[in-house]
Amino acid sequence: MHAEATMNLLPFLKPGARVLDVGSGSGYTAAIFYHLVRSDDSAGNGPPGKVVGIDHMPDLVSWSIENLRKDGLGPAVDKGEIEMVAGDGRKGWPPAAPYDAIHVGAAAPELPEALVDQLKAPGRMFIPVGIGAQKIYQVDKDEAGNVQTKPLLDVMYVPLTDQEKQASRFF
Repeated sequence: MHAEATMNLLPFLKPGARVLDVGSGSGYTAAIFYHLVRSDDSAGNGPPGKVVGIDHMPDLVSWSIENLRKDGLGPAVDKGEIEMVAGDGRKGWPPAAPYDAIHVGAAAPELPEALVDQLKAPGRMFIPVGIGAQKIYQVDKDEAGNVQTKPLLDVMYVPLTDQEKQASRFF
């Protein structure tokens, strides 16, 4: 599914783009997105790009930062080109908005307006939506701010929830 999401968002993953990765987990997709949006200028003169990964589990955020550093992306983390934060992904991350692309790695019961609001015009979001029966939706915002949703495929994802609800499922 990571490849499917990346291919869908690819038209918006250009050097200098801003990306929000909701439910960033291990940091894997944040690393993929960073390699696509970082400056393509070897001297570092091009637009740097920025990836924000958000997860509601602070331990996962710490782990993702460790993984990014092990993958050689420590300098990007140190410069703030990759920012991993603990928070409620359903609310996005307004301090770095708007985003050219938003990837959501868990199913929302309905399309979160906060994420739509943080999507740049133009921009694209890739998000699973539904309870029980779920679909991946491509959400496009055009230059005028008009939003269109397009169902892409049937999926089964974990629910987009908060830390307390997720922890109660396992303990």
